[in-house]
Amino acid sequence: MAWIQIRIRATESTADAISDHLMDIGCPSVTFMDTKDTPIFEPQPGEVKYWAETTVIGLFEANHDMQAVVDYLKVQPELKEQFHYKIEQLEDKDWEREWMKNFHPIRFGERLWICPSWLDVPDPSAVNVMLDPGLAFGTGTHATTALCLKWLEGLDLSGKTVVDFGCGSGILGIAAIKLGAARVIGIDIDQQALDASQDNAARNGVAEQLEVYLPQNQPHLEADVVVANILAQPLRELNEVILSLLKSGGDIALSGVLAEQAQSVASHYDQQVSLAPIEQEGDWVRISGVKK
Repeated sequence: MAWIQIRIRATESTADAISDHLMDIGCPSVTFMDTKDTPIFEPQPGEVKYWAETTVIGLFEANHDMQAVVDYLKVQPELKEQFHYKIEQLEDKDWEREWMKNFHPIRFGERLWICPSWLDVPDPSAVNVMLDPGLAFGTGTHATTALCLKWLEGLDLSGKTVVDFGCGSGILGIAAIKLGAARVIGIDIDQQALDASQDNAARNGVAEQLEVYLPQNQPHLEADVVVANILAQPLRELNEVILSLLKSGGDIALSGVLAEQAQSVASHYDQQVSLAPIEQEGDWVRISGVKK
C-alpha cells in the first residue's frame, strides 16, 4: 500500500495535542521524532517526555485528502500562530520486509548468537537465542544489552540461579538459560515485558526454566547471578533491593548507565561488591563485580 506523511514542527508542550488532532481526523499512525538530536535520559516509570523541539509525523493512505488535513490543523490553537509542516509521498514498498532487513544475527563472545527467527543461525553448534524485535526493550543491538550478554557469556552458569532485574524482552535471562543456568527469575514493572519474556522463552524451548514476576510479587531468594540492565536512577535508588537478591560470592552486572554516570552508580554498590574495572561500549558502560 502507498502512504503519504505530514511532518509537523512541534514543541514539548504541543506535541501531544497535535497528535490528538491528527488522530481525530483519521490518522492511523502518529510518531514523534527529536528535531535536533537532543537526548532524553531516565524518564520516571509511566512518564512520557518529548524533546524541546519535536517533529510529529502523521501517516495517511496515499489517497487521503491532505489539503483537508492542513486546513483542519492550521486553525487549531497549538498551530494557529506558527504552523510549519512538510508533506511527503512514501515509496510503495513491502514495509515488513524492509523492516526485517535491518536485523541480522549478532555474535557475543565466543559462542553466543542472537538470531532473528526468519534467518538461519550462522553456527548450529553455537549457543543460539532466537529473538525478534517486539514490544519490549532488548534485542541485542543496544550497547547496554551487548555489554550484559558478553558478560554472561564469560561466566560459568552451569546449574546456577540467575535474576534478570528489568527483564524487558527476556533476552538476558533466555541467554543465561541457554548458557547453562538451571533457573532464571525475570522481574519487571511492566506486565507487557513479562508477557514478552514468557513468549520468547517458549519460542526458545526454555519456558520451564524461566519464572517472571512483578516487583511486588517477586520471591525472596539469594541468586548466584544478578544482572540489571535498566537505568542509572533506579540502579541507585534500588541498590539495596537488587543486592538483596544476590548471595555472598555471587556475580552482579549493572548496565543502562552512561559513562558520566558510572562512578555515581558504582558508589552505591562498592561497599557490598568487589567491583571489577568498568567496561565501556560507546557512551554506555557495564559495572560488574562479586558480592562480598
